[in-house]
Amino acid sequence: MAEKSDLIQIKKSIEACIGERVQLRSNKGRKKFCITEGIIENTYPSIFTIRFENEYDTMRRVSYSYTDVLTNVVELVICKNNQKIQVS
Repeated sequence: MAEKSDLIQIKKSIEACIGERVQLRSNKGRKKFCITEGIIENTYPSIFTIRFENEYDTMRRVSYSYTDVLTNVVELVICKNNQKIQVS
């Protein structure tokens, strides 16, 4: 069973990585996954935002909840110094 302390730990881990490049793997349902890279832009009490840029120089922001990370709907891999660190 998930506890409130688990969500707080996930939030602290993501807050420590604001401005870092991440690889995001999101579950789209029916065994479909989307893998994209972006930058953690900001954290809020119940959500965090990631900024994505594509080859057409357009930018979009997507928000996810910390519960999405806890339930593995979204998996984050932090790319620091060419090393990948899994957030969970």
